[in-house]
Amino acid sequence: MTALAPLLQAFFADRLPRQRHASPHTILADRDSFRLLLKFVHQQTGKTPAKLQLEDLDAAMIAAFLGHLETERGNSVRTRNARLTAIHSFFRYAALEVPDQAQLIARVLGIPEKRFDTTLINYLDEPEIDALLAAPDRSTWTGRRDHALLLLAVQTGLRASELASLRRQDLQLGATAWVRCEGKGRKERCTPLSKPTRQVLQTWLRELGGDRDGPLFPTRRGTHLTRGAIWRLVVKHMATARGRCPSLATKNIPPHGLRHTAAMRMLHAPKPIDTATIALWLGHESLDSTNKYIHADMALKQRALDRTTPPNAKPGRYRAPDPLLAFLESL
Repeated sequence: MTALAPLLQAFFADRLPRQRHASPHTILADRDSFRLLLKFVHQQTGKTPAKLQLEDLDAAMIAAFLGHLETERGNSVRTRNARLTAIHSFFRYAALEVPDQAQLIARVLGIPEKRFDTTLINYLDEPEIDALLAAPDRSTWTGRRDHALLLLAVQTGLRASELASLRRQDLQLGATAWVRCEGKGRKERCTPLSKPTRQVLQTWLRELGGDRDGPLFPTRRGTHLTRGAIWRLVVKHMATARGRCPSLATKNIPPHGLRHTAAMRMLHAPKPIDTATIALWLGHESLDSTNKYIHADMALKQRALDRTTPPNAKPGRYRAPDPLLAFLESL
């Protein structure tokens, strides 16, 4: 029997931070996955997490946990797959530390990711952006903070985690204005700021004052906003914006939707920006992540359609020439 606790502690204390140099975001995401898994196994077996054995996390238990995420917790397939990725990462480490459990580990590593439907992205058009930016009450401190955050998100396309981690010293607001952030995979990038965004952030920085190492968008206690807090403020102001802009009633825009909005604004510019530049702007590792914006751009598709010659098609319904073919056609 192999005790789980020492393996899991070594995975989080040594494997991820020291050997793999994983980002804090990756470590926290993997931690959350195992907190959920250990609670589920405790409910199923009655064993406390500290007394679990690696054998308690066999392929059948992991499969049951993944099903629990979707059916009882209501998680999406993407979230289910992200949890499985964390579990696979741990079991690959376990394969090095306890090779005598190779058969059990191989079965867990053999659990595949689930395929999912890819939907078109949601983003805001210009009137909807104006309605969202007008939603915060700028007569209050939190309203001015939220307005500055939303404007920066729409213009730069920063992820919620990147916005949450920004410090005041990450802004350069001179003649050439930009913001510096650390994105996925510890990749640092700088994104230029437009004149209106620079002016709003200059005003916001003057109001903040204080330590340049402090958070750019702090809570009332002076700590960094969390990703959850940013999600809640976007949802809150979207609800207000719907009263000003009826087209928002059919749209569900989370914080990541503001990132999509930034990309689509570049595609819809009077002189459209190429996808390689958009990928560089957003910090995408490959163009595959950026091409989804082209798929969502109906205006671009309509322009392509307008340049084609309509096919010489005759109206009418196909009729099979044979009774057997007609039967098969009816299936």
